[in-house]
Amino acid sequence: MIIGIPKEIKNNENRVALTPAGAKELVKRGHTVYVQHTAGINSGFADDAYVAAGARILPSIEDVYGIAEMIVKVKEPIASEYPLVRKGQLVFTYFHFASDEALTLAMIKSGSICLAYETVENPDHTLPLLIPMSEVAGRMSVQEGARFLEKPQGGKGVLLGGVPGVKPGKVLVLGGGVVGHNAALMAAGLGADVTIADISLPRLRYLSETMPKNVKTLFSSTHTIEQELPTTDLVIGAVLIPGAKAPHLITRDMLKLLKPGSVLVDVAIDQGGCFETSHPTTHANPVYEIDDILHYCVANIPGAVPQTSTLALTNATLPYVIKLADRGWEKACEEDPGLELGLNIVEGKIVYPAVAEAFPSLKA
Repeated sequence: MIIGIPKEIKNNENRVALTPAGAKELVKRGHTVYVQHTAGINSGFADDAYVAAGARILPSIEDVYGIAEMIVKVKEPIASEYPLVRKGQLVFTYFHFASDEALTLAMIKSGSICLAYETVENPDHTLPLLIPMSEVAGRMSVQEGARFLEKPQGGKGVLLGGVPGVKPGKVLVLGGGVVGHNAALMAAGLGADVTIADISLPRLRYLSETMPKNVKTLFSSTHTIEQELPTTDLVIGAVLIPGAKAPHLITRDMLKLLKPGSVLVDVAIDQGGCFETSHPTTHANPVYEIDDILHYCVANIPGAVPQTSTLALTNATLPYVIKLADRGWEKACEEDPGLELGLNIVEGKIVYPAVAEAFPSLKA
C-alpha cells in the first residue's frame, strides 16, 4: 500500500503521525511510505532519518495526498486540506466529527473512508488510540492550569502545592477516565488538594483505592459541582463520551460561584467542550476570560510536547497502520471489530451512531 504522511498544519501542531522507526516497519513489509518535507522536524525527526528508514520525501502536501492510498495524520484535516482528500482514500487520524459540522460535511462530500483514532476500541471498551494522548493531555492540563493561576498570567496567584503554613490550592477534576486520572495524579504530585468527580461508582471505588491520600472522590452531579466551585482554584474538564459531543457540566451562571482569577482547563474541547463558555483556542493564544474566570481550551494540548507525544502516538497507532496496510481497510475491519468501530464516514455515509445523532440532517 502507498502510505502518505503529510505535515500537520493546524495552529502550533508540532506532532507527526509516524516516526522513522514506524516508517521502517512499513517499508520492510513491502509498503511505500511518502513523507512531506519537514513533516517530522518539530518532533525531532529530520527528513534524513525517514530516508534512512526507507521512506521517500515529497515537497508538498498536495503531492502526499495526491499519491497516497492511505493518509495517516495526527489531527483532523483543516479547511485547506478538504479539497485534497480523494474519493476512496483512507484517512486515519483523530477526527472528533461530532463537534465539527463543516469537517463532517466535507468528508462526506469527499467520498473518502474516515477511520477515527478516537473511536477504535479494545475488547474491554477502552480506547487504545486515545489513551496515550489522553495521558499527555491530562498531565499537561495541570501543568498549564498551574501556570495560568500565576498572577502575571491573569490568575489569582495561587501556588497549587502551597508551602509550609499555607494551604495548597484546590483542584476539581471532572471525569475519572484516563485524562482525569492523569490530571489528578499530576495535581496530587504537586501537592494540591484534589477532588475527582465521576458518575461511575465502580470507577470512584478504584480511584479511591489507588490514588494518593491528597485525592478525594466525589459522585458527580450539578449540586455537588456547585458546592465545590466556591473553594476551587483550578477545574479540569475531563469528560468523554466516545465519539459524541461532551455535556456541559459548568454553565455560564455557575461561573459566578468561582473566585475571580480561577482557571478552567477544558480537555474535552475536541468534543465540543464540557463548559458552556468554552470555545477552542490555540497554543499561540491559549486563554480568554469570561466573568473574571480564565478559560484554557487548546484543542491540541499534546502538540506542545511533540517529542513525547509523537513517540507515544506511534507506539499505539503503528500496529493498526500495519494491519490496514497489509490487509486493506475492509478486510482489516472485518477481522477486527474494535478497529471497525473507528469507521465514522465511509464513501459519503455516516456510519458511527454518535456522529449521526450529532448531525441528523446529514444522514444519508
